[in-house]
Amino acid sequence: MSLLLKAALGAAIVIAIALLSRSRYFLIAGLVPLFPSFALISHYIVGVERSREDLKATIAFGLWALLPYAVYLIAAYFLVDKMSLWPALTLAAIFWCFAAAILIYYRT
Repeated sequence: MSLLLKAALGAAIVIAIALLSRSRYFLIAGLVPLFPSFALISHYIVGVERSREDLKATIAFGLWALLPYAVYLIAAYFLVDKMSLWPALTLAAIFWCFAAAILIYYRT
């Protein structure tokens, strides 16, 4: 898949999130990043370039990767009441980094 097509897909997702966040369906903006568009791309690339076992390992690791995302969401949920938006999201992202580092350390 060409790099330009991947970039266009990413841009389309960002535009969809921006449009949805301004509509009465703003909650769906939080669902759009969870659509497996990037997972489909990465699974296709790994599936074509690597073995079936490597693809299955990538998929299994993707399941474990939900844990750092949950850490981010829980942190963001509680921090937005305690501080302004940017610091709250930055700190939540730092929590995600720590959780992801722990995941990578123990799963690789």
